[in-house]
Amino acid sequence: MRDGYRILDADRHVIEPIDLWRTYMEPEHRAHAPCYAYVGEGDLADRVACPGPGGWLPLPPQPVVDGRPLFRRLSARASRELALSASRRRREVVPTGRPEAQIAAMDREGIDVAFLYPTLGLYLVGLSPLDPRLATAFARAYNRWLRDFCAHAPGRLRGVALMSPHDPGAMVVELARAAALGFGAVVVRPNPVDGRTLGDPAYEPFWAECERRSIAVAVHEGTHAHLPTAGADRFHSRFALHACSHPMEQMMALLALVEGGVLERHPGLRVAFLEAGCGWLPYWLWRLDEVEHRHLAGEVEPHVPQQPSAYFRRQCFVAVEPDEPYLPEVVPRIGEDNLLFGTDYPHLDHDEGIVGRALALRDRLPGEVVRKLLWDNPARFYGVEG
Repeated sequence: MRDGYRILDADRHVIEPIDLWRTYMEPEHRAHAPCYAYVGEGDLADRVACPGPGGWLPLPPQPVVDGRPLFRRLSARASRELALSASRRRREVVPTGRPEAQIAAMDREGIDVAFLYPTLGLYLVGLSPLDPRLATAFARAYNRWLRDFCAHAPGRLRGVALMSPHDPGAMVVELARAAALGFGAVVVRPNPVDGRTLGDPAYEPFWAECERRSIAVAVHEGTHAHLPTAGADRFHSRFALHACSHPMEQMMALLALVEGGVLERHPGLRVAFLEAGCGWLPYWLWRLDEVEHRHLAGEVEPHVPQQPSAYFRRQCFVAVEPDEPYLPEVVPRIGEDNLLFGTDYPHLDHDEGIVGRALALRDRLPGEVVRKLLWDNPARFYGVEG
């Protein structure tokens, strides 16, 4: 608790040790476990300027699977900048592979409970093409490791199980495995896989089982995946790819769930859209309601009989960034019961002051709204009691 508020971090990350897949994967898949290697594309092997003794830091090795880099279109210049930022924060970032370090960081910031998301795992299921059996094995191994990681402090560290959409037929089985491990939430990428959006009929058994088991579903993008990604057909810089991928993929994921009738058929399904802010949402709901549904409702009836905004307010959530300048204007349009707060710790977008800035929203939003986004809403989304 901090300043009288309980805080639930709805989007926190682990930095996975690369050897977890070799340790936790079944023997028949271990030869394909990711590893680190120096990637010799262009000047990626260059040395980069770095402050401190020596003045130079070699670019770190990149994660690869079967010799293929996990990150797509990560330029040498972006690699340099990311390496510099990571080197400045190395003491903070590296220990997050240990649960006790997560707890210590949470204590410093006054966070009571955190839901933990993958880092490398999101990119493993973001490879394409990818053998569906191997993709499922990547996710299954990660989930077993995460269960052990969270066992250090199960009341405070809550895992979000990784789902691979490469094999829709296996998703229900993996969901049952995740539930048996104690997970109450899962994460999926928003990107299409083999032409299938999240609204594709192939995923219908998965959505039905999430609803039946009351498993929360988080949609989380990650720039530089190999899957089709907004902006990747025309841009190459990390600046442009990162700007496009997070909000635009979330927009299309929400559209897929609405247009495909998923939210209509499963009114008990809870879905959250993370790490893209909330500013995109009022415009998108207005456009889907007034421009598309109003004039073209006949095309998607009867599986979308309500306005898209009604589905969102009934069963969806969005993560806000405390620095978004328009929050007092857009929160009433989104709905104060649909807001979440996540730190994104320990990724480079995070800094130690983010919780303080969230608490400072009391100067711009009613205190009741701040209490809801810091605890009540994420607790309801994730099914946290008390």
